[in-house]
Amino acid sequence: MILEYDKLVLASILGAPLFRVVQIRRWIFSRKTYDFNLMTDLSREFRFGLIERFGSVFCGKELACEVSGDFTKKLLIEWLDGECVECVLLCDDRGHRTACISTQVGCAMGCLFCASGMNGFVRNLTRGEILEQILRLNLLLPFGERLTHIVVMGIGEPLRNLDATLGALSEATAADGLNLSVRRVTISTVGVPAGIIKLAEAVKKGGKAYKLAISLHAPNNKIRSSIIPQNKIHNIQEILEAADYYFRQTGRRVTFEYTLIAGVNDRIEHAKELAALLAGKTAIVNVIPLNPVKELGFQTPSKQTTEKFVNQLKAGNIQVKIRMKKGDKINAACGQLRLKNL
Repeated sequence: MILEYDKLVLASILGAPLFRVVQIRRWIFSRKTYDFNLMTDLSREFRFGLIERFGSVFCGKELACEVSGDFTKKLLIEWLDGECVECVLLCDDRGHRTACISTQVGCAMGCLFCASGMNGFVRNLTRGEILEQILRLNLLLPFGERLTHIVVMGIGEPLRNLDATLGALSEATAADGLNLSVRRVTISTVGVPAGIIKLAEAVKKGGKAYKLAISLHAPNNKIRSSIIPQNKIHNIQEILEAADYYFRQTGRRVTFEYTLIAGVNDRIEHAKELAALLAGKTAIVNVIPLNPVKELGFQTPSKQTTEKFVNQLKAGNIQVKIRMKKGDKINAACGQLRLKNL
């Protein structure tokens, strides 16, 4: 699969001069052309060689594309081994065109309120499979539009597949790739301290300083362990220490995501405890009213409860935003993505 390789490796594999690879990349990233036959500034013989070796640019198959009334689009992609993932294109009235991508087939984290881990973990996605999602979502945009943001918030834990994830994001942010700003790319994790530190070390060695979002979802270990099994392995204190290290090494403010679940973590005392936990940190809390999954039984808190929770955080000098709900009518919102349509 051609998307698995960076330009230097691809030139070596093809035995071709680098300018030929530059031409191929221009067709793929700038012209949204994924059929080798249409890359007309390449010789016919060279195009035939690409087809013989790779078949086509994409290796996956689009099984379904759902569109909601808020212009959210969700793709279901099947890979060569028959496994599937979903990814999402989010559009808003500010001109943001955001790709929400998956990094694994299934998820081992097992968060009790999230559909992505319902069938467990199957395998990591490859660099090319991750990049293909980005390109397919970009292709859904009208002529003249392109992606402005990427959030690695789909199926899977990206810090458990970090090398492939960073490889795909490197192409998306490359000047001769999609040329996206690094500041418009967010990697979201349930909280894997070793992965956060590895990501920080990569930045320290000259890598790109992407935004980091940590799925906290609770103000204390008792509640968090009851809804996120991984907290029994890596608790809140370990995660916060790793987040502090990421900030020190990169200068990038960390976002803490907090899914608000009725009767679980949505009381005023929880907001007060969360504010105390994060006091003095250069961070922002992203409050996400639960997007329900019918099989899991958790409920979304009322609008009034959400507002009280947010106001209490603000009273505790915490910078906070409420995540706008998009795509929930087609099960494309945060926590609703699956391996396939069930």
